[in-house]
Amino acid sequence: MQRSMSEWQSLFVAMVQARADDDGAHDINHLHRVWATAQTLLADHPEADPLVVQAAAYLHDLVNLPKNHPHREQASVQAAALARAQLAAQGFDAQRLDAVVHAIEAHSYSANIAPRTIEAMIVQDADRMDALGAVGLARLFYIAGRMGSALAHPTDPLARHRALDDRHYALDHIEVKLAGLPDTMCTQAARSLGRQRLQWLREYRDTFVQQWHGQSGTPLGPDQ
Repeated sequence: MQRSMSEWQSLFVAMVQARADDDGAHDINHLHRVWATAQTLLADHPEADPLVVQAAAYLHDLVNLPKNHPHREQASVQAAALARAQLAAQGFDAQRLDAVVHAIEAHSYSANIAPRTIEAMIVQDADRMDALGAVGLARLFYIAGRMGSALAHPTDPLARHRALDDRHYALDHIEVKLAGLPDTMCTQAARSLGRQRLQWLREYRDTFVQQWHGQSGTPLGPDQ
């Protein structure tokens, strides 16, 4: 039986919810946001297959290992293998399976697998976009809390006189990883939006640091 995009979406959601855990940073709302961003990026790339993108957007975290798991970099490959098996069992188009699997494998930052197709590029960009901006910031602190990290270094939150260390200080993650994400985006639209969201994060960070020190007023300049 041939399914519509909306019917497949309902099935993808059911697949995910059957394996749901308590990770609020990688829940169904994260997947809805990734798909929503992917749809925006698809508008600039009519050559991309929307169903492949939709499947990978919803199933990319089908296997979700914690950030500090020793085999974290293998999660996307494991998720791709599980997605292949479950999609095949549901009669998903066999000619599209390899494309979905590759997009899932390549979405992961830690796996370091270069996306070779426009569908994989869109899914990777959409997933990374969710680490930036206001929701990305909330996810940052949520994950840091689960890992036992402090909010920020007690006396040097901007790492003026120490090495950045996002394993111990959540605020450091903005510069350790998030600041580099926009330049890794594959699509022009994602790079532009990513830079806007990064600017917002840095403005937030400056306000945070002022309040961390019990100050108020204008944001800190680059040399302060």
